[in-house]
Amino acid sequence: MSVSASLDESSVTVEPGGEAELSVRVLNAGTTVEEFRFEVAGPCAGWTTVEPASLSLYPGASGSATLRLRPPRDSGVVPGETPLGLRVVPTGDPGATVVPESVVTVLPFTEITSELVPRTSHSAWRGRHKVAVDSRGNTPVTVLLTPQGGTERARLVFEPAELTVPPGQAKFAKLKVRPAGRLWRGAPVTHPFQAVVAPKPVEGQGPYEPEVLDGSYEQQAILPGWLPRALIVAALLVGVLVGLWFAVLRPTVRSAAREAITPDAVERAVNNRPKGAGTAGSQGQPSGGPNAPGAADGGATTGTSGSSGSRATPGPSAGSAPKPGEPGGPAAPKSARVEVRDSVGGGAQSASAITVPEGKTFELTDIVLQNPQGDAGTLVVSIQDEQHFNLALENFRDSDYHFVTPIEVPAGGRVTLSVSCREVGRPVKAPTPSQCAESMFLGGSLRAEKAGND
Repeated sequence: MSVSASLDESSVTVEPGGEAELSVRVLNAGTTVEEFRFEVAGPCAGWTTVEPASLSLYPGASGSATLRLRPPRDSGVVPGETPLGLRVVPTGDPGATVVPESVVTVLPFTEITSELVPRTSHSAWRGRHKVAVDSRGNTPVTVLLTPQGGTERARLVFEPAELTVPPGQAKFAKLKVRPAGRLWRGAPVTHPFQAVVAPKPVEGQGPYEPEVLDGSYEQQAILPGWLPRALIVAALLVGVLVGLWFAVLRPTVRSAAREAITPDAVERAVNNRPKGAGTAGSQGQPSGGPNAPGAADGGATTGTSGSSGSRATPGPSAGSAPKPGEPGGPAAPKSARVEVRDSVGGGAQSASAITVPEGKTFELTDIVLQNPQGDAGTLVVSIQDEQHFNLALENFRDSDYHFVTPIEVPAGGRVTLSVSCREVGRPVKAPTPSQCAESMFLGGSLRAEKAGND
């Protein structure tokens, strides 16, 4: 081997946002002058540099370079032990590359930001806020939410009072401000308060500086200020309407009713009464009873004209109504579905969804075309070998058509789906299929043709 390299330390500790150095020594064990390049490998490569980036050494000579570790103060930097590798690549003999290794210990750090939303609330019953806590550190942090200051006339309630926030994420807690008493009427009352967001100390570390959020809750009156005036106006209006009724409208209605009852009106009412009204009960039996003319032997005289033995016969019964789909009957619902698969470059593939039977007519009202894989190519819908739709598959996944006036397909006619595959689609989170696959659904009704007259 023409090169040997080693790191001065087997491990190094660095804090995010800080800097640490690590030296590497390189020995040229070959017989020629050689240039050695340095390449950092592993998770530390993004925030590690080597100075200088290369070394030129004579045979038997050695040199050193410095690795500068600068992990950013970001939640994406994972705390704990992280492997570090440094590839020392001889320019003349890349196959003789050596990789000395070390371990970098990244320290955890805690950093939070918090916000009160909204800062001021308005309500007659309680104030509603939210406390947003954002963890910008690289380790989970537990924060405690507590009230501070405020007034005795309002109480702060956190739900929950403790939040555990993962690195790089945010969580919310509800804050309710409940007043001690109700304000039925009068000017609004403002309740200022402070919410304290304090990270829970980690064992072996000192307490963190808490964040104090200022907010206020404006308690409004339950009864609005305009309500008393509105009640007074409503009472006056009701009084005016009642007085108008008793003073004007009621006497007018009574006078009109008395003037309407005249002798002529009474006589017209008596003369217009139906004949026989009120007389049936005075004769002791209803008209049309057993003593009525024509009522003999129980009144069974209907249909006995001619000889006494003849009876009325029922008329011909109506025939049963034709069923749906039968001649003379309504159309029967009909649906059909077909699926066509085609390979790339294999030519168009076709299949018929329906062939109308003899003596029938298919009334097509709905067509639904599906391209579930997201294939690319051409789709053609033909009715009686005549193209009705020529669509590009890449323009749709699901496409439906509905016709107010049905498309009539006569007996023997076919509805055909033809597919020409240009590129097979790739469904999300699923294996790539080997063929294009499209389907067509038809909806309509099948009507029977009326038979000709004999």
